[in-house]
Amino acid sequence: MTKSDLDSQATDLGMGGHLAPESDEAGYRRRMERRQQVQRQRVGERNKEKGLVMVFTGHGKGKTTAALGLVLRTLGHGERVAIVQFIKGGWEPGEARALQTFGDQVHWHALGEGFTWETQDRARDQQLVEEAWQTSLRYLRDASVRLVVLDEINVAMKLGYIEADTVIAGLEERPPLTHVALTGRGAPELLVSRADLVTEMTLIHHPFREQGVKAQAGIEF
Repeated sequence: MTKSDLDSQATDLGMGGHLAPESDEAGYRRRMERRQQVQRQRVGERNKEKGLVMVFTGHGKGKTTAALGLVLRTLGHGERVAIVQFIKGGWEPGEARALQTFGDQVHWHALGEGFTWETQDRARDQQLVEEAWQTSLRYLRDASVRLVVLDEINVAMKLGYIEADTVIAGLEERPPLTHVALTGRGAPELLVSRADLVTEMTLIHHPFREQGVKAQAGIEF
């Protein structure tokens, strides 16, 4: 046994030859070192890069907000993005105004006329969804656009305005590194099964329903 081994053993052993209790700080440091090793191994093993299909669905708030967070992150890396709104669009949200500062780096298309209970015109809604889809395809096929957000398209599929098979076929036309985010409650199972990332927002509390709080600038729009 070397001197360093003896020194190490002497440090670990207390009076009577029993192992000395490990301090909280030392134990924490050792656990973090092990975690660091595991994380480095995981990162080293995962070296693929691909365009992702990301679905944000569920009854809770935050689906569009999550997608727009990806927009901001992508713009921060100097990439181009496109946002196509399928159902919403009866007003100009604060995000659209804020993103105007990025100029030609971002393309925003509000092609709906509001929620379906406001329009009360199914034929018109279907026509607008078809126009929105054709606009979406143009960006999905464009390799210079790194991220395409299809806002509320899940609702359009749920209402039968566009078939899930049609959407999935369009997604398959993307260049290899183009990401796409699809938002809205009621995402069809076929889309969920094909997606790379799926997040379901769960509703627990909502101020509109429980407290009568109206939609507010900066929160809902």
